[in-house]
Amino acid sequence: MTRWWRAALILVVLFGVVACDAGTSERTVTPTARVQATVDGLTLDGSPWWPAGLNAYQLATDWSVNRGCGAEVDTDSFFASLPAASLTRFNAFHWLAIDKKTGALDFTGIDAVFRAAEAHRQLLIPVLAAQDGACGDEIFKTSNWYAGDWKTVAPGSVLSYQDWVTTAVGRWRDSPSLAMWELIGEPEPLQLDRTCTPQAASLLRAFVDEVGGSVRALDAEHPITLGTIGGGQCGTAGEDYAYVGASDALDVLQYHDYGADGVPLPGDRYNGLAVHLQQARGLGKPLLVAEIGQSAGAGCGSVGDRARDVANKLDGQREAGTAGALLWAFVPDPRPAECTYDIGPDDPLRRVLRERNGTR
Repeated sequence: MTRWWRAALILVVLFGVVACDAGTSERTVTPTARVQATVDGLTLDGSPWWPAGLNAYQLATDWSVNRGCGAEVDTDSFFASLPAASLTRFNAFHWLAIDKKTGALDFTGIDAVFRAAEAHRQLLIPVLAAQDGACGDEIFKTSNWYAGDWKTVAPGSVLSYQDWVTTAVGRWRDSPSLAMWELIGEPEPLQLDRTCTPQAASLLRAFVDEVGGSVRALDAEHPITLGTIGGGQCGTAGEDYAYVGASDALDVLQYHDYGADGVPLPGDRYNGLAVHLQQARGLGKPLLVAEIGQSAGAGCGSVGDRARDVANKLDGQREAGTAGALLWAFVPDPRPAECTYDIGPDDPLRRVLRERNGTR
């Protein structure tokens, strides 16, 4: 056991990272975050780091407690199967911390993810909400939500998004497996008719400033990211991507890569990965390609072909200056008879990740 991990585990015991209450009590000791964001990329324990990992959105599913999100996963086996110091992005939504029978807060599912990751010395990005409400309150986040409805309690919820953020940060901020916080996945301040409001960029920037500022007040150590797609979505199209990304509350920018199989730098000159990398460099912030999805299965190509395409994509993106890549998405029960993004335990993509994960 390294000196750092021995110290981290002592802090876990002393300060109750996985204590049963959901309070955000004042902290007296703050361990230095393992992951840091720099203009040149990410570092892990002070060394340059280029993570090649997985999205595993359903890790907090516990059918005995919460309503779940996808199949239940043996978290211990999952983290044991990863290369050392891998990065995993997962759903840490409010509704995954609600007992489906009593309606009370119950952190069993998300706590289990953190405990298993800590046991295997793995790194996590907990995503605190989703734009479309899937696996949560099922409420699509409109411009009104970004303008202030995020401070109200949605039907069926126990906490508002605002209170969930402070609860989550207070509960898991001292975990040695926490890499960074993600405020919301794939934000887009649309109107009810799904058209873009003219104030979308300013609404999103103000939201990020305030929510990210709240996170920073509770946890000054860990980086903060926003799950932007980067493909010209409402609020982050063109120069708005840099405008929102310039928030002092954001440390790591994102891009989500679909529909360009085998192409390292997809998109056009306004909203492609290449231009967003330029914008990120101008802001002095790293850019993580937090979702890369390519279908495989019956009727749409083999998993072997997909592995070769993704390997080429990862190599090209790394050379272009990205800060890492996360594939969409691990599932414990892949469906080879269908055309899906499923990445199972034995998928050849797992070898691709093992060969590329690690220091820069």
